[in-house]
Amino acid sequence: MNKKIFIFFPDGVGLRNFAFTQFKELGEERGNQIVYWNNTVFSLKEELGYDEVIIENHKIHRLTPIYTRIRKHIELNVSRQKFNDTVYATYKFPFSYNGLKNSLISIFSKLMIGFNSSEAGIIRVRNRINALERSTDKYKYCKAQLLEHKPDLVFCTTQRATQSIGALLAAQDIGIPTVGFVYSWDNVPKAMHLIETDYYCVWSDLMKEEVLKYYPFIKESQVIVTGTPQFEPHFDSGLSQSRADFCAENNLDPTKKYICYSGDDETTSPLDQFYLEDLAVAVRNLNAKGENLAIIYRKCPVDTTTRYDLVLEKYKDCIAVLNPLWKPFGKNWNEILPTKADLKALYNVCQHSELVTNVCSSTVFDFVLHNKPCVYYNYEQPQFKKGIRDIGQNYNYVHFRSMPTPEAAVFCTDKKELENQIKQILEGKLSNVSEGKKWFEIVASEAPTEASKNIWNTIGTILKQ
Repeated sequence: MNKKIFIFFPDGVGLRNFAFTQFKELGEERGNQIVYWNNTVFSLKEELGYDEVIIENHKIHRLTPIYTRIRKHIELNVSRQKFNDTVYATYKFPFSYNGLKNSLISIFSKLMIGFNSSEAGIIRVRNRINALERSTDKYKYCKAQLLEHKPDLVFCTTQRATQSIGALLAAQDIGIPTVGFVYSWDNVPKAMHLIETDYYCVWSDLMKEEVLKYYPFIKESQVIVTGTPQFEPHFDSGLSQSRADFCAENNLDPTKKYICYSGDDETTSPLDQFYLEDLAVAVRNLNAKGENLAIIYRKCPVDTTTRYDLVLEKYKDCIAVLNPLWKPFGKNWNEILPTKADLKALYNVCQHSELVTNVCSSTVFDFVLHNKPCVYYNYEQPQFKKGIRDIGQNYNYVHFRSMPTPEAAVFCTDKKELENQIKQILEGKLSNVSEGKKWFEIVASEAPTEASKNIWNTIGTILKQ
């Protein structure tokens, strides 16, 4: 085919899917020239030896973050009205009135939201955002790069980054086809769709239905179901380590059965450390009754808090810390980026754990692909008080309505039941694996090993048109 494809990273979330998998190699096998259009602090040239064009101008319009937040609130208001469903209000974050500047921004935002909470209002705000970004030096900078390098197509690795808006507008304005990838399973109902591309690659039929439902300006022919490369590494047996090697590398006891505790970010689960403590108490109790268990604590990669430290120290007899192999490339949370080595690390944590426990994480899918159950915590902690997020609201979100049955995860609704549920899972009497795999197929497609290939098929078809 001999086409030049720009793989656009507006931020680092797409690295795992499109730099560390076989995605690049599959594209090159078809005769494409793959160039990474890189807006991140991660150097693909230095780290992986890949061709890249670096976007050094990161300055979006100063009003864009304000208007994108306004757009999100309007879209959620419209969804609430259109579908008569209060869940959409729970996706909103409160406005800040801390200081004069924040107060003025919040008052302006609420006025704009009030005047534009309609389908027509969404269009007005979208057009305003696009006009703001077209006025920036970044837009001109990206346009100049595109004119210099002349890619045949730009593939954007996430739909939710404000950094992508001006660059994609520049591509469209000079007639370069653009394709956007919807990054995460929960993004569409949460109004996290900021980019406008010529085509969209989505995980599943469910996600396609959602895109068309929430974004009526997108036509069905623009949305292509491809799957996601996110789960492809779980089917790569070359990543597998023996039990002995895995335990030796991570200073674990090969005679113990390990339960993975997958940590959450502070926004989703502000009292997450206390669920880890509940698990540690259950493990100690079971060990006192003759079991030989321990916990692998794998934190949320972008969690830089110290909130788990006291629990990790108190229960160090039964908790082993295996941090994700992500690297900080800057001081901000969004500059903590994945590494290729973490694909292998996650594969083997799944393979050598008996089960995973967490608060509403998509790791349920990582583990069921290794035939391992998942326990979701769904009870409040005694430390809960006004002003702390209720974790129960997570399970009311739209993306959890995709569960084929309530048995697609094991829900722990009372910490007094946790010990018994773990024992039942270890004895093979309780599992969500069968239903969890059905859920995975609904969310992430029935052919999870074909996603990268499907995306390249889509790109090839677009280039022929």
